[in-house]
Amino acid sequence: MRRFSLWLRGQPFVADALLAAGLFVVEMLVFVSSVDDVNGPLFLAFALVLSVPIAWRRRFPRSIAAISLVATSVCDVAGSMAGETSNGHPATLALPIMLYTLVAYVGRVQGAVFAAALTAYTVASTLLLDQPIFTTLTFSALFYALSWLAAEFLGARRAYDEATEARLIVAEYDRDRRAEEAVIAERTRIARELHDVIAHGVSVMVVQADGASYNIRRNPERAEQAVANISATGRLALAELRRTVALLRTSPDSDDMPLYGTAGLARVVEIMGRAGLNVELEQTGNLDDISPAISLGVHRLVQESLTNVLRHAGHAPRAVVKVVREEQAVTVEISDNGTGARAGTSADGGGHGLLGMRERVAVLQGTLYAGRTSHGNWLVRATLPIE
Repeated sequence: MRRFSLWLRGQPFVADALLAAGLFVVEMLVFVSSVDDVNGPLFLAFALVLSVPIAWRRRFPRSIAAISLVATSVCDVAGSMAGETSNGHPATLALPIMLYTLVAYVGRVQGAVFAAALTAYTVASTLLLDQPIFTTLTFSALFYALSWLAAEFLGARRAYDEATEARLIVAEYDRDRRAEEAVIAERTRIARELHDVIAHGVSVMVVQADGASYNIRRNPERAEQAVANISATGRLALAELRRTVALLRTSPDSDDMPLYGTAGLARVVEIMGRAGLNVELEQTGNLDDISPAISLGVHRLVQESLTNVLRHAGHAPRAVVKVVREEQAVTVEISDNGTGARAGTSADGGGHGLLGMRERVAVLQGTLYAGRTSHGNWLVRATLPIE
């Protein structure tokens, strides 16, 4: 049951369709219990009109709210003419459901407009249909107030969950960046070892080869020993080379590296926005046809810079991201509201944030500026050439 509930949360249309089906089933139960007192075809028609649109309430909340209000009003008039009342249609619960939907998923302003329309409808129907004024108005007001309060509570809960999820994604970004920095450091260490192995081995072999060449006629035994040393040194260097290269099988510049491009930037901006950062993205040119290395570089620069702003820009952080694709280069510019980390410090306090960006841009043969502008804003600007 819990798995079904979790699955249903990820399928809002299915959940709304089940709600609509539930309202229709209740309508049918009322119809069966009063089949002799109602106009059968008319009752079934209104049962469908009132309940079925609820399945699309989150996809088209404004339209479905209007449809529900109009359908309920028509139902009242037609039912009155047929000698029935709207109380015979449990599917009129669509009205408080749509009030909840507008407040929770659209906004308070739209919810207030719909609530005003519901108030006018309730007063008019109460007076025109000769319903008990105090009972009807009190019950309706209570029902609509509960719908509004439920929307406020659940909307706040959903916003909190989304913010928490966004924070977790940012934390994952940060963790991945730290892991990438650790990998880069390890690769640097291995590269130094590789250099030492090759340089030392080749140097020894060159010296021994010169000695063997000098003594091959004057002292054949020493020449033979030098050749033996060359052979042993070569085998040892080859073994060390194989061991080191085995650790570098997967290259970050391989062709299997994922593409990011426009969709990736939009996703980063969306996540940062949900985490509480006010971000504006301005993009010029197509980023989806550049090389994987450049695409990944742009993505990581934006991601790293926005993470820095989010963590260090203080209260109400704001950032503007500008990505310009030109014929020969891609320019990435990220500016915040001027309260970010000072120049020379890292984004995470570990001393590697700016250094990591500089190293990445250097690998891509680009240029990077990170510091304060004359207006006091913190600015990161990188230009990456397109091969």
